[in-house]
Amino acid sequence: MAYLEVATSAHGAGMARVTPPVCASDKTNFSEFGGKIARYEAHSLVYYEGDPARRLYELVKGSVMLYKLLPDGRRQVVEVLRPGDIFGLAGGDEYDCTAETLTEADVQEIDLRQVERSDDLQRTLTKCLTNQMRVLHEHAVLLGRKSAVERVASFFMHLVPERGGLGCVGPRDEGEDSFDLQLHMTRQEIADYLGLTIETVSRVVSDLKRRGVIRVDKADRIHLNKVCTLCHMTGMH
Repeated sequence: MAYLEVATSAHGAGMARVTPPVCASDKTNFSEFGGKIARYEAHSLVYYEGDPARRLYELVKGSVMLYKLLPDGRRQVVEVLRPGDIFGLAGGDEYDCTAETLTEADVQEIDLRQVERSDDLQRTLTKCLTNQMRVLHEHAVLLGRKSAVERVASFFMHLVPERGGLGCVGPRDEGEDSFDLQLHMTRQEIADYLGLTIETVSRVVSDLKRRGVIRVDKADRIHLNKVCTLCHMTGMH
């Protein structure tokens, strides 16, 4: 989900990137079809909900969140994108949500008319979007059935590379049961993504800290003391 860096082992040795979503083709490469790179500062708007849908986007670097605003001003973050994700597809003539960068981001843009003219590009997009649908289905289960603790635990576990999914064999040694997460989302943004209030997110984080599962170093840095313990709190097991 959110873009971040991960420091492995209890001593913080070794750096690894979260593995981006895997499409059938690792690189959609819009540039072959006339796409161009646009660079955005953190917390910049790529487009607003209701803007005319004229372009399709691929996130090349950084992180972007998609959200909808209710009439009373409440916000629901519907998806947090990572490099390799496609966004901007709309069911009609207007974008159905707002796209905002969480970090500095490179975004490749292509005119939707180019997509309509290329069978190869349409096939590639279909495979990429199928993978993203799986992620959205998991998020729907999280919002519909999981408790507050399970939601926050699931959010943190999704940020740990190659852990917590089907076939996870756990840490190979004691040091691998510890991870440092550098978040690029505020507590409010996390709450809006998980369908919780900011007070509930803060309460769950405090409880996890009290139980020794995590350590909060800064507002945007959380150390996972016990990855396996956190994994068993996601409701997946």
